Amino acid sequence: MIRKKTVLIALMIVGGLCRLEAQNTQPSDRSFELSKNLEIFSKLYQTLYYNYVDDVDPGATLKRAIDAMLSSLDPYTVYYPESEMEDVKLQLLGQYGGVGALIHQQGDKIYISEPYKDLPADKAGLKAGDRILAVNGVSTEGKSNADVSNAMRGQAGTDVTLKVERDGKTIERVITRAEIKLPNVPYSGMVMGDIGYVKLDDFTQDAAKHVREAFVKLKKENPNMKGFILDLRGNGGGLMNEAVDLVNVFLPKGKLIVETKGKVSSKNLKSYTRLAPEDTDIPVAVLIDAYSASASEITAGSLQDLDRAVIIGSRSYGKGLVQNVLPLIYNTQMKITVSKYFIPSGRCIQAIDYSHHDAEGRPVKVPDSLKTAFKTANGRIVYDGFGIEPDIEVEQQYMTPITATLVSKFHIFNYANEFVKKHATIASPSQFQITDEIYDDFVRYLSDKDYSYNTESEHLIATLRDAAKEENYYDALKEHLDALDAQLKSDKSDDLRKSRAQISEMLKSEILVRYYYAAGRLEGSLATDPDVIKAVEVLHDSALYNKTLGRK
Repeated sequence: MIRKKTVLIALMIVGGLCRLEAQNTQPSDRSFELSKNLEIFSKLYQTLYYNYVDDVDPGATLKRAIDAMLSSLDPYTVYYPESEMEDVKLQLLGQYGGVGALIHQQGDKIYISEPYKDLPADKAGLKAGDRILAVNGVSTEGKSNADVSNAMRGQAGTDVTLKVERDGKTIERVITRAEIKLPNVPYSGMVMGDIGYVKLDDFTQDAAKHVREAFVKLKKENPNMKGFILDLRGNGGGLMNEAVDLVNVFLPKGKLIVETKGKVSSKNLKSYTRLAPEDTDIPVAVLIDAYSASASEITAGSLQDLDRAVIIGSRSYGKGLVQNVLPLIYNTQMKITVSKYFIPSGRCIQAIDYSHHDAEGRPVKVPDSLKTAFKTANGRIVYDGFGIEPDIEVEQQYMTPITATLVSKFHIFNYANEFVKKHATIASPSQFQITDEIYDDFVRYLSDKDYSYNTESEHLIATLRDAAKEENYYDALKEHLDALDAQLKSDKSDDLRKSRAQISEMLKSEILVRYYYAAGRLEGSLATDPDVIKAVEVLHDSALYNKTLGRK
């Protein structure tokens, strides 16, 4: 009976849409096509439900149909059923109901990776490395990371019982879920003594307010502050108005920051700075990378277009599309792309054209031939169509194969858990280092662990072997290929030494978070961060700073 009621409701919704459209249809081909196709879908859906050989779950079937339809448009237009409202809240507000801990999966086991400071899991004494055995009495065996995460989430004020294993002992905790508000500014502080630094993780509600407060606090506590770094790396964006209010910290009231243009003219708008600035003179550097998107690109792009900050790092993602979250019925919602945004120079930085696809059905990037040159306030040339290109590009460092293997196989994570058991305290984040003693201990820890990996050279030799066999050259080349293999194996045995600096940074990061949480991890990384080092160099060199911004 419940299933029939559900499908009838769904059909009434679709049918109602058809009737509503019919009442408002204008004498145009587009309106007729919309009405006709809604009626076809309604009839198909009803026929499917009553005639298909097996039972059809109407809700799941409709969700798959909607997802497939929306995915053909762009990846940002998404339907949210009532069951996913927590995800909407997390995206827009940066908050959800839960215990406040990151988890991950190692094989078929689920572990706590990081409890957030002073949130329910942390207050209950849960630690990184605790293996989650059960949630509310339901075993996690055979469950995925997403399954366990969803089970731990729930309405704030409700209880969840977690059973965990630590050092062979079973611990059970009843934890009251809270409204978890993720801090959009996880760390702020001074770098190299006289440069302020703020890390912004996302543009959720009040992001601009928190950056402004952090900036004001740094200036007050450090009256000789010579410059300021805003770190937007890894920041996928969020609310556009927060980006406008953020740049307002450094730009006067009344500046046009972003304009949106779409099919519905009533949704087009121009957004100007609306508040008094905090500082329009202090040198500013903004850090971006390939994961800086949307509101991050509005912030970085507008400061670049108005020549108010030097942009440092690597090219940003290239998302110039604006979404609105619109309510539907039965507590469902849809996030829908409604327009494109244009920053002060007039450019749109959208990198992918979702209206055109290649032979394999993939959306295409905007070709170089269609990219247009624009000018900043000082006359510098900037381009549309491929994200924000930094004023100063810093070569990106990638993990060596051995470092990537140690991370992906959780050897660094697991060693940090063992380290904590032997060290009650460590030095402050800015002072703590991986000493020879610690690194040697880590190498000993690895002695009975599997961290085998293949280098690119080994892959190439294997490919060459296959090609030589196919072309009948193998017998002649075998001795040389074997020698190369032996040489590579010999060289690989020294990889722990050659990659020590990189592995040490990963070890330091994982250990620091055990004692000082996410803020400690960030603080400890700044002194060796190439982007931060370059930003400090530029901010200390007024001639280079002004030249980069096209100032005479």
